Amino acid sequence: MLSILTHHCRSSLSVSSTFLRRTYISRAHPKPIPEFGIQDAIDLVLKDTQFRIEKRQAKWDASADYRAKHNVQTDNNGVFRNQDETIEMALNLNLDPRKPGQALRGSIELPHGTGKKVQVVVFSSQAEIIEQALEVGAAHAGGEDDLIDKIKAGLIDITNMDRVLATPDIMPALQPLARTLGPRGLYPNAKDGTLLKDTASVLPALQSHLKGTVSYRTEKSGIVQMGIGKQSFGKEKLLDNAKAVMEGIFEVKPETFGKQTKKGGPGKGKKSGGGNAAKYVLKAHITSTQGKGFKLDLRTVDPSSNFFMSKAPTS
Repeated sequence: MLSILTHHCRSSLSVSSTFLRRTYISRAHPKPIPEFGIQDAIDLVLKDTQFRIEKRQAKWDASADYRAKHNVQTDNNGVFRNQDETIEMALNLNLDPRKPGQALRGSIELPHGTGKKVQVVVFSSQAEIIEQALEVGAAHAGGEDDLIDKIKAGLIDITNMDRVLATPDIMPALQPLARTLGPRGLYPNAKDGTLLKDTASVLPALQSHLKGTVSYRTEKSGIVQMGIGKQSFGKEKLLDNAKAVMEGIFEVKPETFGKQTKKGGPGKGKKSGGGNAAKYVLKAHITSTQGKGFKLDLRTVDPSSNFFMSKAPTS
């Protein structure tokens, strides 16, 4: 009799556990975010952007009768205007910018550029460098007597400028413009590659920035965001630019890093996250201007991995 009751209780427990199995998602049990290799992720991003292009074009074609009836004339397709969306990468690095050596800041030259026409201003005290910079493609070039005075007087609009290059000899004359250029991130800085060592470096640096150089700066939480090109680039060019970005980020990897988070709650346990054994890149995502983001498999964006810039392994 006892064995029958025991068997009955076990059967009841197994049935109840089957019906009580968790089928919901909560903060404690979130839905896992799928990860994609860099190649698959770029394919998904491009497919997403192409879907929006076709959808806008279909709406534009469908409104042809309405536009003809109401005599609506527009050269840019109005609200259905398509755009060449920017493809961006966001990296969550295991860095604390408040600590020495962990506030990364610099620029990376992309092999295929950014897809954006860059406006560069060159400050120099030498007339020959100024003339050559204008010939190469600088938007403005000059020294203290002309360009700096015009900016002070508001005769030149700097809101559309993307880069400002200068040499150390002209920096004392640039100090009055610090409050104008600084808040826009345009004040020359050696870490960004915009404060050059000498006049011989001006033209090569100008050509590099005009070709396509992306700047980066570590945010408060250790996040770095950079555009790697446009939707029109296609997969191969985007992969090349992404490769250059990841190699550049790992080249400036600090010797010691880590956010030093405590385990076990306040006042409990030891600090973790520091040292060379810690992960340098915690998370990585890729997205487009108007699209959703896709989480990347870190093995495909780590230059030291055998799967760098390739498809993610199946297992």
